[in-house]
Amino acid sequence: MRRLPQFIALLLPLLLPVGCSDDGDSGSVKPPGGPSPPSFVTRWGSAGGGAGAFNLPDGIHVTPSGRVYVADTYNYRIQRFTTTGVADTAWGSFGVGNGEFYYPEGVATDVLGLVYVADTSNDRIQKFTASGTYIGEWGTSGSGEGQFDRPFGIAIDGSNYLYVADRGNHRIQKFTAGFVFQGAWGDSGSADGQLNAPLGVAVSPDGFVYVTDSGNHRVQKFTTDGAFVAKWGTFGIGDGQFRTPWGVAVDRDGLVLVTDRDNHRVQKFLPNGTFHSKWGTYGIDDGEFNWPMGVAVDTTGAIYVVDSNNNRVEKFAYP
Repeated sequence: MRRLPQFIALLLPLLLPVGCSDDGDSGSVKPPGGPSPPSFVTRWGSAGGGAGAFNLPDGIHVTPSGRVYVADTYNYRIQRFTTTGVADTAWGSFGVGNGEFYYPEGVATDVLGLVYVADTSNDRIQKFTASGTYIGEWGTSGSGEGQFDRPFGIAIDGSNYLYVADRGNHRIQKFTAGFVFQGAWGDSGSADGQLNAPLGVAVSPDGFVYVTDSGNHRVQKFTTDGAFVAKWGTFGIGDGQFRTPWGVAVDRDGLVLVTDRDNHRVQKFLPNGTFHSKWGTYGIDDGEFNWPMGVAVDTTGAIYVVDSNNNRVEKFAYP
């Protein structure tokens, strides 16, 4: 899905209602008797094409060793940072050749530290070393096994299987790290297990796959073989409701984080979909968002959110 030009996207939040709770509070919320949201730690990035700058970034992934990879979508590259935001490498440019990108949206690493990128408008997945050396690729345009129609999110489980949100085909595809197709599930619709433009995908340590079913404004939960388990969410601005859920991640406690893009917030849930907490409102200050998209969690529990239209990454942590 090609996004709107940035000058239009920046105007949209001013024309649309901002996400809020039932009592009108649009910021961080501590449910009565419940847990508090995390605290803002730091942020990095600005609009531009230089090192550490972004142009409408999307996906993010943090490795166990503390490398932060960001899909800098409209700069057609991947950037790598430390967990404090220091840029240490980048690769990619516009094109269709090896190591080139046409709107990269998703990024993930496997158990060996190799990097996989959803090269969305080229309908392929590319594979690199940790420093960006090209290794290989798979995928062509289409709806067959191993083909894609705008692949977005990528997740990799502890057994090194890859899960790709195949947005335009309304499905999830599963592969080995060697590009061997393992299966697929989903088709267009709103019934259990059906999908409408899935964008984000995450795998929990206990073996469940969470998918942001963006066009249906919900999250769905599956086994790693694609069996439907649960769903939650409807269109709206209340707790547990969404307006275009985008990114998804699972923290070290098994709780599920979802970026609620058009409500400019992050929501957190128990594994069964029970609402836990939320934070964020529209703006440019610390802890505010303008289209939060990718989300990732590191081994310490810190949370990283790609604040796309503000061209930055924000980091949060619990005391």
